[in-house]
Amino acid sequence: MESKEVVKKMNAANNGFLHLVFNLALMVAAIWLCVLGGAEELPFAGVLGGLFWMLWGFHLPGFMVIQPNQCRVLTFFGRYSGTVTDNGFFWTNPFYVKRKLSLRARNMDVPPIKVNDRGGNPIMIGLVLVWRIKDTYKACFNIDVETGAQPASRQVNTNSNTVQQQLKGYDNFVSVQSDSALRKVASLYSYDNLEDKNEVTLRTGGDEINRRLEQEIRKHLDIAGIEVVEARINYLAYAQEIASVMLKRQQAEAIIAAREKIVEGAVTMVDMALKKLSADKVVEMDEERKAAMVSNLMVVLCGDEGASPVINTGSIY
Repeated sequence: MESKEVVKKMNAANNGFLHLVFNLALMVAAIWLCVLGGAEELPFAGVLGGLFWMLWGFHLPGFMVIQPNQCRVLTFFGRYSGTVTDNGFFWTNPFYVKRKLSLRARNMDVPPIKVNDRGGNPIMIGLVLVWRIKDTYKACFNIDVETGAQPASRQVNTNSNTVQQQLKGYDNFVSVQSDSALRKVASLYSYDNLEDKNEVTLRTGGDEINRRLEQEIRKHLDIAGIEVVEARINYLAYAQEIASVMLKRQQAEAIIAAREKIVEGAVTMVDMALKKLSADKVVEMDEERKAAMVSNLMVVLCGDEGASPVINTGSIY
């Protein structure tokens, strides 16, 4: 979607300190004219002082202070007029409605949710997301951010509180869209590889899974003009109902892998022992004796418990 954001630059005419001096001068002039009108020295001084007060009140709402990584979105009777991103003290048309937005990066920890992976296994998966507003036009006018209406008795809310409510509204939008993107990505991959060891999975995918997740979240948040700085999975586990079964499977795989290493090492040691005995001519054995020796050594080397050797003091024949 094409951006309609217009960056409005501030110039010398918008210098807030010059307009502050002018505003103070208006106030002093209004007070002086009202004093003259009350003393009846000038019959129209009071009327002119009232006009100056009206001009002072009209001029006052035009002031605004913009801190680093903040901006003001200006609208003129419902028409978008631009976004001020310059930092400092400025004055603009008092008829502008100046909406405050923060362009600072925000961090969100999306709680783990239950989804089904590509194999249909229920898993728990969560993510950490870093985001910020990039397009102020989309952020203000493409989505509806509820700021929360308050009762008439509590309409004295500060501008700071209003901004915090707006940010909570954006947080809610980002949270919902991130949840949707996370569900989609999780359904495209298996939790773990059961057969194909080269398969990319949620557990072993790492950077590739995170890149795919960033792309998916970026698609969901583009309508709101929100930039995804970083997205990564920070929690991954089987759901509780199948966790014990999968744990047994993982334990079985670990035992099988360990047994493979043990058998491989035992075969190597038996082969080395037979060759060493034959090369050094320590003892000569026929094939039957060699088979018995191999069997005994394999039992000793592959057994879970320590062997209890039996010493033969007689002839082996």
